[in-house]
Amino acid sequence: MEKIRRQERRIALTKILVDHPNHLFSLSFFSGLFMAAKSTVCEDVDAIRLAMEQFQLGKLETISGAAGGIKYTPVKAAIKIEEILLELAAKLSTPDRIIPGGFIYMSDILFNAQLMSPVGEVFMTRFNTSAPDYIMTVETKGIPLAYSTAKAFNLPLITVRSGSRVTEGPTVSINYVTGSSKRIQTMSVPRRAIPEGAKILIIDDFMKAGGTARGMVELAEEVGAEVVGIGVLVATAQPEEKLVKDYVPLLILQAVDEHNKITDIRPARRD
Repeated sequence: MEKIRRQERRIALTKILVDHPNHLFSLSFFSGLFMAAKSTVCEDVDAIRLAMEQFQLGKLETISGAAGGIKYTPVKAAIKIEEILLELAAKLSTPDRIIPGGFIYMSDILFNAQLMSPVGEVFMTRFNTSAPDYIMTVETKGIPLAYSTAKAFNLPLITVRSGSRVTEGPTVSINYVTGSSKRIQTMSVPRRAIPEGAKILIIDDFMKAGGTARGMVELAEEVGAEVVGIGVLVATAQPEEKLVKDYVPLLILQAVDEHNKITDIRPARRD
């Protein structure tokens, strides 16, 4: 095989790391892949780390020891998170997004991969220390957001459904009460989707009273899993008391003035 030049090696190394966030690669893996000495790979990693720090592209760790290696984590700096959330708030505040009933049209934003990918990395940054095993969401609009979060964590995504599917085998179902309309709904998850004792991070696109999130918590507990966090893209300011505690909203919807076409939505304050 032709010897790989340093520039080519570093480009390939960066691509592999970024495509596999939170995955620990051994130095031997890259040394064998590029047919280069471990000391050479270490020099490449140091150069890539400096570039990532300079442009706030994430964190590159070198873990020492027999079980160590190199790991890329797409964490966001606080100033970058603020930029992302302000941009989203501005997009959601345009008058043409207000639809009858005082609702905000969000589907085009939620299904825009270019917008949701960095939001997934924001959630990964906020919940990185929670060390979840799975990301959970409910069908359907929250799926792109939860998928982006799962990609940032490099974890499987579990989708809770309103009904069971014969193709998914035995399921676990619960009834829950929606927080806003007080209606009884059913949600289910395949029994084999969540191992007992797994740590679950719940991600959803919108929260008003928190009934759906509460249902997902109860469903996770029903199969013996532990919920380690709840992340929401947009939460309403009212009601102030939700049906779940310790949730993390990225944006707060203060009010929608349908008559004057004014939406007050802003990044959530962090305590």
